[in-house]
Amino acid sequence: MADLEVGVLAIGAGPANLALAAAIEESGSAELARNTLLLEQAPDIKWQRDLLMPWARSQVSFLKDLVTLRDPRSRFSFLNFLHQHDRLDQFINLGTFHPHRWEFSDYLQWVARSLEQVRIRYDAKATATEPRHDADGKLIGWQVTLADGDTIRCRDLVVGAGRDMHIPPVFADLPAEKLIHSARFRSRINAVDKDAPLRTVVVGGAQSAAEMFMALYENLPNSTVTMLVRSIGLQNYQTSKFVNELFYPSFVDEFFDAPADTRAQLLDEMRFTNYAALAPPFLDELYMLLYREKMIGTGRAEVRAMTEVAAAREEDGEVVLDLRDRRTGKVTELRCDLVLLGTGYDSRMPSLVRELTGKTGLSEVSVSRDYRVDLGTGTDAALYLQGVNEATHGIADSLISVLAHRARDITGDLLERHGLTPAGAR
Repeated sequence: MADLEVGVLAIGAGPANLALAAAIEESGSAELARNTLLLEQAPDIKWQRDLLMPWARSQVSFLKDLVTLRDPRSRFSFLNFLHQHDRLDQFINLGTFHPHRWEFSDYLQWVARSLEQVRIRYDAKATATEPRHDADGKLIGWQVTLADGDTIRCRDLVVGAGRDMHIPPVFADLPAEKLIHSARFRSRINAVDKDAPLRTVVVGGAQSAAEMFMALYENLPNSTVTMLVRSIGLQNYQTSKFVNELFYPSFVDEFFDAPADTRAQLLDEMRFTNYAALAPPFLDELYMLLYREKMIGTGRAEVRAMTEVAAAREEDGEVVLDLRDRRTGKVTELRCDLVLLGTGYDSRMPSLVRELTGKTGLSEVSVSRDYRVDLGTGTDAALYLQGVNEATHGIADSLISVLAHRARDITGDLLERHGLTPAGAR
């Protein structure tokens, strides 16, 4: 596969592009399906690979899997996955809409294995992506170079590899071995001596930070863990059924058609439905852990609210954090061995997208309702973006809730643009 050409190339084989692969397979166009390839940089598929703790749960109903909201009859559904693995009765008996994260991760790998026409290439890390032009300068497609030197050309490119990690500037001078972002948590923490008496600090007040806090407390029994939260305290996700209606796939149309200032207001008001908060059951577990700590008195776990990191540096092998109490303004030192960041992801378009659109001469990224970047007139090539369009498509764009419908929309646009007629499409 040193030099390959396909019709549709999708970077990343996470939930977004797997949902697209399933929709393409079920579109009725064998031509489109056979000419679609997904690239996955890892040797397998894992959902939220570095936060795949055995007790972690999905916060979204299993009915919002890759396909069910698009087609409840699809063979790629989570329920069919359970049926194929003889676990349907037991799962129903759990009485929950929220499977463990590892089970949903296994479901994604099962979907990947179940694809019959769309292909997936593993251990395929894209290192360079370039626009392709003909002799007259017309944009005709894209070329992706992989880490092993292979190149893949395509007409249509789908980017679904997620956002870039957000590392607050205050931590920029810390050595890499002293700093772990949640996106690298399990792979990095597995290299730590489990019996070492480490002083660990978790920065952030959202679900990922709290999960790292819990995992460190449970798995490093001789260590201490301190959690630093800027807000007044850890908070629940907003789970009102009225607010949750804004995660309906049908709400994307309303959001997309709204004025820009209205969209910005909606995103701001919906912040605590997905960011800077925790799932209520997990928040209760965490509070109980801290209560037990006070009762037993080991001094191993602490949450400091209204606290921000004013400066961070390394001195004599230790990390020194200057902590500012937001109530008093007083600054104190905290020395530790390891800092873990639950600080989320960069809100800008991913660097891959910014670099690629810059190479095409675009001064800004404008995305259609069908998730296609406006590349101007006179080109048959297309660039689709998945999971990074919150500003135009709503807060659910980065979540599982709209995967099935978004995959339907992109597939429909692919079929229409190239005049492909589905045979027996549902």
